[in-house]
Amino acid sequence: MLFIYLLLIPFVCFADVQVPAGLAPIPWPEDNPYSEKKAELGKLLFFDKRLSGDGTVSCATCHDPTKCFTDQLPVSVGIEGRKGSRNAQTCINSAYWKQFFWDGRAASLEDQCKGPLANPIEMALTSDPHEAYKNCHQRLFAVQGYRKMFKEVFGSEDFTIDQVAKAIATFERTILSGNSAFDRYILGDKTAMTPEQIQGMKLFNRKNCATCHFGLTFSDNKFNNIGVGMDKPNPDLGRYNITHDPKDWGAFRTPGLRDVIDSPPYMHDGSLKTLEEVIDYYDRGGNPNKNLHPSMIPLRLSAENKKALLKFLEALNGEGWQHFSPPDHFPE
Repeated sequence: MLFIYLLLIPFVCFADVQVPAGLAPIPWPEDNPYSEKKAELGKLLFFDKRLSGDGTVSCATCHDPTKCFTDQLPVSVGIEGRKGSRNAQTCINSAYWKQFFWDGRAASLEDQCKGPLANPIEMALTSDPHEAYKNCHQRLFAVQGYRKMFKEVFGSEDFTIDQVAKAIATFERTILSGNSAFDRYILGDKTAMTPEQIQGMKLFNRKNCATCHFGLTFSDNKFNNIGVGMDKPNPDLGRYNITHDPKDWGAFRTPGLRDVIDSPPYMHDGSLKTLEEVIDYYDRGGNPNKNLHPSMIPLRLSAENKKALLKFLEALNGEGWQHFSPPDHFPE
């Protein structure tokens, strides 16, 4: 079996949610099992701008289903036009991730969902997380329709921010992408990929791309320094800001590659506009620095090989997430 497809996922418990070919059953947490009503509630919350302090921003603002669940901006824009410092990653296949945000500061999807609600650059009007959560709860609690739905899902209309996060996380775990040309090829349909895509797949393995990009999501779920932004006077140090471990200096979470052609721009700072630029960046070996990953060496790819790699990445485009759209109406 190809190295890029190997991954063992420690499943906790499963629910009967259909997943596209090439993916594993969704690993539902024991303290947040799936229910259809919970996912429906989570979808409403995901798209509802009333979660933000000024009523202008929702989760879907930065994770737009028409833009591969990203915003396709170099860095995201929150309430009052406040700009962040990092690119919004897609939430497609986030059910299989182990850590969240570019620096891994959230250990679960539920924790990740709570982050933007308390972030003054994203959705909060205050820098005090407790006050931000309180304000968000008050806005939602004032909506009778939400109180009714929370009672149906969690047993009480006196819901908590943790339950808000659990509902959103439940919805997000159903946003999937699989049954790509690559999946069909691996599962036995040798006509699913073109000869050029197959050539690109072989290059992907041979040129060490699969060292970090493998498994169901094409990510090692780890943090690596590939040099992006390290040529700046005061670079973003990524994971190091969380752990203060020297091995994490300048390291960022490895993003998955499924549907990557539809989620520009690229890298944690959105500094590379196209996949051609990404391939060129890797081809030259990245930006030298004291903690550069050992696989970041010049590849010396020909124009033909670069094109083949790009075509292989196109073969990772899947299905399963395209049917999502904003709700027609929200609870009142």
